[in-house]
Amino acid sequence: MLRLTWVQPEDLLGHELNQARLDGREPAAIAARWRAAGGPDAPAAAGASADRPSRYLRQLAEDLLDELADLPDRLAEDEPTDLAAIRALCPDWQAPVSDLTPTPTGLEAAWLGRAVGCLLGKPVEKLPLEAIRRLARSTGNWPLGTYFTAKGVPEDLLRAHPWNRRSAPTSLAENIDGMPEDDDLNYPLLNLLLLQRHGRRFTLDDVARLWLDELPAGRTFTAERIAFRNLLSGIEPPHTARHRNPFREWIGALIRADVHGWTNPGDPAAAAEQAHTDATLTHTANGVYAAMFTAATIACAATGTHDVHACLRTGLTVIPPRSRLSEAIRHAVRLAHEHADFDTVVDELHATYGDTHHWVHAVPNTALIAAALTHADGDFTGTVSRAVGGGWDTDSNGATAGGIAALLAGTPTALPHHWTAPLKNRLATSVGDFNGIGFDTLAHLTHREASRP
Repeated sequence: MLRLTWVQPEDLLGHELNQARLDGREPAAIAARWRAAGGPDAPAAAGASADRPSRYLRQLAEDLLDELADLPDRLAEDEPTDLAAIRALCPDWQAPVSDLTPTPTGLEAAWLGRAVGCLLGKPVEKLPLEAIRRLARSTGNWPLGTYFTAKGVPEDLLRAHPWNRRSAPTSLAENIDGMPEDDDLNYPLLNLLLLQRHGRRFTLDDVARLWLDELPAGRTFTAERIAFRNLLSGIEPPHTARHRNPFREWIGALIRADVHGWTNPGDPAAAAEQAHTDATLTHTANGVYAAMFTAATIACAATGTHDVHACLRTGLTVIPPRSRLSEAIRHAVRLAHEHADFDTVVDELHATYGDTHHWVHAVPNTALIAAALTHADGDFTGTVSRAVGGGWDTDSNGATAGGIAALLAGTPTALPHHWTAPLKNRLATSVGDFNGIGFDTLAHLTHREASRP
């Protein structure tokens, strides 16, 4: 029996009930109707529940998803999705700070750093925080200083907390042979294609058409899979981001943001606007802000003239200051400055967000990325170690934090050899003609787009 993940209405309903609560809507009456009909909770970790529902329950789920969409959102004024409304709420919206163009070596470092952080997080994706700590400590690798390994891990620990099934064969230290395919690298490649074909003034329709042409549907997840389905159903963007899409504030748009920052060095506002256009195919509000914050942070880092703390402050200038994401980032940065032990920072973040947010939601994950960068003071190993060791969406957090720290490092030779050597300058992907491409080649292609007017 095929249970396609992230699209079954009966599974989406539970996620939408959770998102409605976060939005400040009042879903209690709808939740009661769902429970009375025997409707299940949202799957805790997987993308689909195991059992096929009755036709009645599936139809009810579709009807209730539409009813939830009609509930008033009391946070809408502080958390708009429209770009003009976002800008109106940002009093410190950034003017260009530099006209420098990053060097190909700096961009190669950024691509490598993104890959390393992603690869480090792949085998422990979906695992609870304590499991990640126990697995790493069992091999003397805590704090994380190298890739995870199964060698030396007690069998009872592996039975209790098995590695990510899809990732372990290619991402444990003893198995790495180049950078395996991952959506955290697929999306930067897709956005590189977007700029090559349409330039920096691309439109939302350009994004949608490129996805239909170049992105395999089976390589999409959460909000991206919903938007893809909506496109195929004839729903036009940006409504693709909202129609029966409970994942619209999850992390998917954030992991697409790096190229927008790399190609707008010294112009964080332009990077944020570019990321906004891309993000609104699939996301709204805080899901969009996460991409804008990341792109602006990277655009500042790409100049090579600012430290990580200045870059993070710049990222905050392009998102609404009363939004949940802005509050979470500022909270995380404050914790990182207050506590010498990063485990304490992580425990505080999990205590704040763990019971209310899904492990793929943009708010806690972006906060963790900001905390890791702050606490490590931009150091590469310290950053990826903290971002992945902090749990939640480990490969995505490691990728984004690693890309920023590596960009600040400025050159591939500044990254420890034991991180980069196993990648063998080779990236696997199903996007475009990029399969097997080297990170040095990607850097030159990205530099070309950064240099275009």
